Amino acid sequence: MTTIRINTPIPGPKSQAILARRAAALPAGAAKSTEVVVHAARGAVVEDIDGNTLLDFAGGIGMINVGHSPETVVEAMKEQLDRFIHACQIVATFEAPIELCERLNALTPGDFPKKTLLCNSGSEAVENAVNIAKYATGRPGVIVFEGAYHGRTLLTMSLTSKYGLFKKGYGSMVSDIYRLLAPNLYRTPEGMTEEDYLDYCISKLDAALISQIDPSAVAAILIEPVLGEGGFIPIPARFLKKLRDVADKHGIVLIFDEIQCGMMRTGKMFACEHAGVAPDIMVMAKSLGAGMPIAAVTGKADIMDAPHLGGVGGTYGGSPVACVAAIEALKILTSDAFKAQSDRMQAIMDNTLADWKERYALIGDARGLGTMQVVEFVKDKKTKTPDPDLTLEIIKDAVAGGLLLIRAGLYSNCIRLLPPVVMTEDQLKEGLAVLEGAIQRAHQKRM
Repeated sequence: MTTIRINTPIPGPKSQAILARRAAALPAGAAKSTEVVVHAARGAVVEDIDGNTLLDFAGGIGMINVGHSPETVVEAMKEQLDRFIHACQIVATFEAPIELCERLNALTPGDFPKKTLLCNSGSEAVENAVNIAKYATGRPGVIVFEGAYHGRTLLTMSLTSKYGLFKKGYGSMVSDIYRLLAPNLYRTPEGMTEEDYLDYCISKLDAALISQIDPSAVAAILIEPVLGEGGFIPIPARFLKKLRDVADKHGIVLIFDEIQCGMMRTGKMFACEHAGVAPDIMVMAKSLGAGMPIAAVTGKADIMDAPHLGGVGGTYGGSPVACVAAIEALKILTSDAFKAQSDRMQAIMDNTLADWKERYALIGDARGLGTMQVVEFVKDKKTKTPDPDLTLEIIKDAVAGGLLLIRAGLYSNCIRLLPPVVMTEDQLKEGLAVLEGAIQRAHQKRM
């Protein structure tokens, strides 16, 4: 029996009415990937307001690795709501954020004492991490990388790559930010091996520490171990180890942004574990809260303790309702059953996407780690010319067939796959079949 049930076109009449209200009430710049209007969701299944049942392959952009509304998370939140909603950590102390910080201090990589700051969003966490690094080092400079996405506040927008989508029209950005080349092995220049290209990227890093900024002025190096918005590009282990060596040599704070690639999304709790490299500070959000707005900055205790009393914090940071949700999410994420399910899903996705890459001329690459995978669409396999229009066409077709999807990539020519890891194997295969059908139809139009 299939999960997907399509009773009306998407959007149906009730959805169209809600979408009209959205257009009238929300700013035009608040984009949406689909025209699905959610009525209810459980696990990997979304029901829209017209009674259509869809499978979620976007996962709230990686927000619900443990699925929609896990029972233990919901019950913990209800219990907390019955006691109290919030009291503000600046005013009083309550246990839930302390327990969550203890868990994150123990769970994150690195054999050193750690402390954790809780806040509300990935952007806020990145901003705090960078500010703490600047305070601890007394330096102004931050090194980031092409293809990065770190948020939409003024500082994090400045740290983010992809100018046209995220920065255009907003005026001057924050200074003392230095953007360097990140190795994208799929786009290794013609005539180079992947190892040659990696050597080249490392040489450009060394050169930048002479031509762009001296290491003595660098507070932090900030990178996603797997670029998210940039197209699910795993950063090679040798490059991450190079960053670790540079940071150690020059007293620079190495920050890993694991907002999208963390929380068992890549088959390990944190993506950096694939490379065996531990950062000085790790930034987490999205699936940490199982859908609740919460983020964390976990790092070396001496670095985290650097700001003066009152130098960090906020009204809603450490919300007890969000914290109990995160505690229960971590219990699920660290279980053997969840790991086994992730491995099973990865095997299916690896085999399916590899097959598509071989059979469809429109697919330039299929890549990723664990259940964080993309299909990259190009006009020609040899030239690798991005085809964002084709990508959007396939997404619209797949959504009409009952699949929630969203694009990714520097050129917006990738479909990102972030299905909840609690999805059944039958649901995963059903969703992949819907996507392949859309790919086949697009392929037939162009061949």
